[in-house]
Amino acid sequence: MHLKTNGLRHKLQKLTWPIFFETLLIMMLGVVDTTMLSQYSDNSVAAVGVVNQLLTMIFILFNVTVTGTSVLCSQYFGCDDVKSFVKVLGVSILFNAVIGGIISLSLVFFSGTFLQWMDIRPDLMGEAKSYMEIVGGFAFLQALSLTVSAVMRSANRPKYAMYVTLLVNLLNIVGNYTLIFGKFGMPEMGVTGAAMSTSFCRFVAMTVLFLVLFTRLVNNFSFSLFRPFPWEQLRNLLRIGIPAAGEQFSYCLSQVVIIYFINILGNEALAAQAYVRNVVIVGYLFSLSIAQGNAIIVGNLVGAGKKKVAYLMGLFCLKRTLIITAVVSVAVIAVAKPILGFFTHNDEIITIAFAAVIVDAFLEQGRAAVLIFLLGLRSAGDVIFPVVLGLFSMWFFAVFVGHTLGITLGLGLAGMWAAFAMDECFRGAMLMIRWKSKRWMKRRSYSSAR
Repeated sequence: MHLKTNGLRHKLQKLTWPIFFETLLIMMLGVVDTTMLSQYSDNSVAAVGVVNQLLTMIFILFNVTVTGTSVLCSQYFGCDDVKSFVKVLGVSILFNAVIGGIISLSLVFFSGTFLQWMDIRPDLMGEAKSYMEIVGGFAFLQALSLTVSAVMRSANRPKYAMYVTLLVNLLNIVGNYTLIFGKFGMPEMGVTGAAMSTSFCRFVAMTVLFLVLFTRLVNNFSFSLFRPFPWEQLRNLLRIGIPAAGEQFSYCLSQVVIIYFINILGNEALAAQAYVRNVVIVGYLFSLSIAQGNAIIVGNLVGAGKKKVAYLMGLFCLKRTLIITAVVSVAVIAVAKPILGFFTHNDEIITIAFAAVIVDAFLEQGRAAVLIFLLGLRSAGDVIFPVVLGLFSMWFFAVFVGHTLGITLGLGLAGMWAAFAMDECFRGAMLMIRWKSKRWMKRRSYSSAR
């Protein structure tokens, strides 16, 4: 069956672009906060940076159900099982509301303890504690927004989340300007003002997403569907989400270790790696957007019992992503030095970073395959193999081989980036073999297990 006759190429386009811009806008939120706080105080930027590191790790817990919600909802949507779709939605919202509430209270009452564990400098403690208490105290808003956004994407309506994120960006700029610097009659509040702006924007995002959800997608939400409580749906959510969240946590932990290694190389290498990640982000965004669009379609097709079409869709998306990523990587290499020169005038940093950018062209090819097949297999219900593979590969190649090449053999940041490329390429190859083996087709879809 040819993909063109199924209209799947057009569907992929309709999904990919909103996801691309939504992800870009989410990243812009952090850039705006950092830029505006940098005009207020360098210490404020440092304090917020430490807190956001911790919050990023904690927010992974929300993905336990968000990942499972995305997979289950896409399958139920594909087979037009409205009752099961609504059950998953309700269970996920309830679970993340409870978990989000517990985490929010913990971040408020134990903020000082958490920051002491991170060995934060005493001169940053006051601002960091204030930011964590406010932003962390409203963490449950982010938990609920992530859940609703995942549901909207699974139902092939990613534009709504994109529009909401655009609105939040605009509100955040105004809120930061007003509360950080004390404009329009408001007091100057610095980090506290940034925290209040962030939390208010998250409240707006959650409210709008819920309004859209219950007016445009779920018109009849009946509590009778939850009597008796659908424990099976919760078990399925956790069965999918816990391994995926564990993999993400392991990845974040490995990145902390890698940053420690890069720190050994010196401040120039540490600055260079930060600049490289900013320069190569465009290729990653394209790969991630296509992969997420493919995952939604695969989930829909698996739910509808069209696993052969899902198989072809994965291979089609791989080819398209590899071509786009190659073109973007070449373009990035061509403009890398002028962009790096914008960030810094230190020739040593530019030389170190440019070498890593060249190696990154190979890394992005491997990462494209990883994203396509990792998310695709997850949407098909094959969750354990990618996790086991990821745990081995990221710690062996990225961490062990990275240390060996970069520090032991003295190849510096370029050597470590080569190890990162080995990790992505190895995982990409293994996941592609898994996809082509079609073993995931033998798994019973959640939509057929009713």
